[in-house]
Amino acid sequence: MKRSNLLSAFIALAALFTTTVQADQLADIKKKGELVVGVLGTDEPNSFVDPKTRQIVGYDVDLATAVAKKLGVKLTIKQLAVAARIPELQQGRVDLLAASLTHNKERESQIDFSLTTFVTGQKVLVRKDSGITAVPQLAGKKVLTVKGGTQEPNIRKAVPSVDVVTFETTGQAFIALQQGKGVGYVNDEVSILDDYAKLGAAKTDYVILPQNLSVEPLALGIRKGETGLKTTVDGVLRELEASGDAEKLFFKWYGPSSKVQFQTRNFKFDSDKVAS
Repeated sequence: MKRSNLLSAFIALAALFTTTVQADQLADIKKKGELVVGVLGTDEPNSFVDPKTRQIVGYDVDLATAVAKKLGVKLTIKQLAVAARIPELQQGRVDLLAASLTHNKERESQIDFSLTTFVTGQKVLVRKDSGITAVPQLAGKKVLTVKGGTQEPNIRKAVPSVDVVTFETTGQAFIALQQGKGVGYVNDEVSILDDYAKLGAAKTDYVILPQNLSVEPLALGIRKGETGLKTTVDGVLRELEASGDAEKLFFKWYGPSSKVQFQTRNFKFDSDKVAS
């Protein structure tokens, strides 16, 4: 056989093998009777520890629960650090990510995404005594955020000369702000609002800058090429939208009775949005 024909045959065989392995992922989940979902567990109201039950709950957890129910399997929640989310998925330690994950072009080369499950922006919370009233004024200043997310590249893009210090969790970064280790703290708008509410009487010492650093479409993360699982997950999201349950979930975790007190829902589970 000619070398070119041999090479073509090898590539075809490899593609067939890869397709077969990937196609088995959904079957494997059903066979083991368990869906392992990676969450942050530190990002209220998406996923966080309920102080009463000590269980991880939240918007992302409810979405994962709906997928597991559709598959007829047990849901197992695995708490992950922000920087560990994609590696854990790629290495097969989790089947799905429901972890406040931004869908952007860079990550599309690493994993696949479900339909958009939330749309937010990123903002900066600053100490009022810093005198900062606009994002450009952060030039040369120390700003705190989480390691491994889109927060650091977004603030660097907006303010190239900013001094960024990262932490393993957003909670650590937020505490560092209160300890005076930086003048600002970067996070998704929902998390910023939640953290701001936690300040209580000390809220008067801080201000949320009005400018968005970016628009962040969030989605569930799926291992690359797992078309069967993606089709199932997207189908669950569409069913939640059609039944009105998606709207109910949003207002359960983000509505007027929540800490963040959103009045309206400006997105639906109906498309794949990608951050610019």
